[in-house]
Amino acid sequence: MPNWGKIARRSFLIGSAAVAGGVAFGIWQYRRDLPNPLEPGEGEVTLNPWIIIDAQGVTLIAARAEMGQGVYTTLPALVAEELDVAWDQVRVIHGPAAKAYYNAGLMSHALPSTDYDRTAWQEMMIEAMSIIPKTIGLQVTGGSTSTLDAYDKLRQAGATARETLKQAAARRLSVDVETLTTRDGRVIAQDGTELTYQELAEAAAAIDPPRRVALRPASDWKYLGRAMPRLDMVEKVTGTATFGIDVRLPGMRFATVRMNPRLGGPMLSFDATEAEAMPGVDRVIDLGTGIAVVASNTWLAMQAADAVRIDWGPAPYPETSEALMDVIRAALDDPPNSTLRDDGDVDSAADMATDRVIEADYTVPWLAHATMEPMSAAAHFTGDRLEIWTGSQAPGFAERAAAEATGLSPEQVTCHVTYMGGGFGRRGEYDFVVLAARVAQAMQGTPVQVTWSREEDMRHDFYRPAAAARMRGVIRNGFAHALDGRVAAPSVTRQSMARLTGNAPPGPDKGHVEGMFNQPYAIPNYRVSGHLAELSVPIGFWRSVGNSFNGFFMESFMDEMAIAAGRDPLAFRLDLAEREHGPSAAVLRAVAEMSAWTAPRPEGTGKGVAMTHSFHTPVAVVVEVADRGGDIALTRAWIACDVGRALDPAIIEAQMVGGLVYGLSAAMMEEISFAGGEVEQWNYTDYDALRISQMPEVSVRILETTGHIGGVGEPATPPAAPALANAIYDLRGERIRDLPLNRRVGFMA
Repeated sequence: MPNWGKIARRSFLIGSAAVAGGVAFGIWQYRRDLPNPLEPGEGEVTLNPWIIIDAQGVTLIAARAEMGQGVYTTLPALVAEELDVAWDQVRVIHGPAAKAYYNAGLMSHALPSTDYDRTAWQEMMIEAMSIIPKTIGLQVTGGSTSTLDAYDKLRQAGATARETLKQAAARRLSVDVETLTTRDGRVIAQDGTELTYQELAEAAAAIDPPRRVALRPASDWKYLGRAMPRLDMVEKVTGTATFGIDVRLPGMRFATVRMNPRLGGPMLSFDATEAEAMPGVDRVIDLGTGIAVVASNTWLAMQAADAVRIDWGPAPYPETSEALMDVIRAALDDPPNSTLRDDGDVDSAADMATDRVIEADYTVPWLAHATMEPMSAAAHFTGDRLEIWTGSQAPGFAERAAAEATGLSPEQVTCHVTYMGGGFGRRGEYDFVVLAARVAQAMQGTPVQVTWSREEDMRHDFYRPAAAARMRGVIRNGFAHALDGRVAAPSVTRQSMARLTGNAPPGPDKGHVEGMFNQPYAIPNYRVSGHLAELSVPIGFWRSVGNSFNGFFMESFMDEMAIAAGRDPLAFRLDLAEREHGPSAAVLRAVAEMSAWTAPRPEGTGKGVAMTHSFHTPVAVVVEVADRGGDIALTRAWIACDVGRALDPAIIEAQMVGGLVYGLSAAMMEEISFAGGEVEQWNYTDYDALRISQMPEVSVRILETTGHIGGVGEPATPPAAPALANAIYDLRGERIRDLPLNRRVGFMA
């Protein structure tokens, strides 16, 4: 592992985090089982990866990247609550890539079962499976798991540090440790003597930390459970925050790339004569599958790249959106990859003489991540070392891939993680890091900032796959008696994991059918099958992953079944949820109350409801729409969620609203289409998102009844699209089964 003191001192981003005469604390298991990445330099002392106490105060080493979700605010609160220091005095920096920072919370999604009714045995299996991310060093920010993973770890780290410091104080004062208390970064004796944590840190380094410390009850919390000011906000609103695109190093040059717009196809030849003659252009680099242009500034590099004439080879997939969708639809008739839910007897559930059977097909398009900050990374290659500065959701994977691309060992590569101008899963990939590393290798000794153009970013994504569903339902006596759902799409899990780890996981693909097979509805005959379509269009994790399309399929069809049953759509769902899962029923009741669901609706308005259980959090959404001269306006929206334990209500509310906006944008107008093997969308002009003028007034209610922490970054996205589509049906009586909605209706600008 690299020397942390040296990393910190040469970093232009985070300043010094050297532990001079101090100590770093963490959970005892980490010190015993995994190497501590914070190896001390001269005059430095460390015990563990999480908390540094030195002459400057307390520093938290964050294991998760800050990409707008608020972890740099909530994680310090977890530590401060137990360490007994002022929350706003805990500094936060992102730690190095290291196994010690693995994300065990990702395993909470691993079992091919519903998430809302896990047994004690299943919980034990998940705990046992945490060895997987530990073994491979799965240091990933994703899956709405940042606080879920940190909740026990960081509180225990803070408590362990507190008790170790008390032991150091007890030895110095020759008193029993039980007679000591702590407050505001000090240990206090019964006679009033006070010792600061800084005074005790070096002595504490010689003490074996306790194995397990009792955590403080929620009734004693000072910071958790209340809205705290965002620690990253001042930097962001003043423009002083450093994102990957902002990194500047002495002597830096600037570059951009051009890769085959027929994704995965070869580069046959190129002519860079005109570009190389432009003043300020250093060189054009042949990357094999594309080119990079290095120049004195980014804009010049992009202009020069446009001047390079390139002959691109064909795409390795069908060349049009229609042909790609034909492959996906055809997969619905193939044998299933999974049947993770098969309750009752779906095939013989219908009595054709008395029951009502309904069927519907749905499709959704390919989607881009469209982060506001395009892909970028700074890199400096010196022959035997490679340093990278970038916003990454998976810095360990990025280091290993960059090492392989440049012929170095992973130990010779360091990735400094910056703020991200949007991630949504896109920055869990490492393609942009590898390209920057290769450009830096070609410019050995010169740091290079490689920034993609917006157009290159939009047309070279790892897309949310297009998907199709075939749904069949049986209504008996006004009740959902059977549901049979088939979903087809390329497998995000298999393609992404093969790319990131070298191995595509075998067996049933849970991520492919999540949001449909695992919904908390008591339907006696309930079957969902997943069908994998083989296509080589690059795809990846997109905010809420499979839930993003299955939420639309499932909740649109639930509405159709309710209408066929002659029932109110919300009451229809509530009847099913109450028999299956109390917290899911509770969010439906809450959103009904918030939206005055049963009140008469004014002329020219409509309301739609949807509920999806994902990332351990049930979320119900009601969207209200109104007719404005033939166009549709989104007037109001209501969100009810049950997160189990609300660590920061303001951040949770922001994430719920953000997830809603992301889902509404995809529902209304977003689509990646293909022609001639190329993506047709180039920029926000043809891949738009919800504008402020279109934004509904949003209210959020947070419940805490599930008994465990749920995710908050993604679970509001899946119900957004079906709630809007169902509202349009309520307004116009028009059932839209294919997204985006603007193919069929107009929205107010």
